[in-house]
Amino acid sequence: MCLAIPGKITTITTDADNPFRSGKVSFGGIVREVNLSMVPEAGVGDYVLVHVGTAIGTVDEQEAQTTFDYLKQIGELDDLDIERI
Repeated sequence: MCLAIPGKITTITTDADNPFRSGKVSFGGIVREVNLSMVPEAGVGDYVLVHVGTAIGTVDEQEAQTTFDYLKQIGELDDLDIERI
């Protein structure tokens, strides 16, 4: 099964004009470097859905929390030891 995990952009580490834009995304306190090329509209503080290290879409905070809660319920976040985003 392919999953996209919601996370919050904390910093953008490349220029906005860079076609290979990237940034740091927090998944409930676990921060990873993520490719942001597919979401040029996303900025610091926005929530994105991340699949295999690439943000594939933006979501609002409520949708991110709902998705995160569902993933937790089905046990997909057990290895991450995360309570809430």
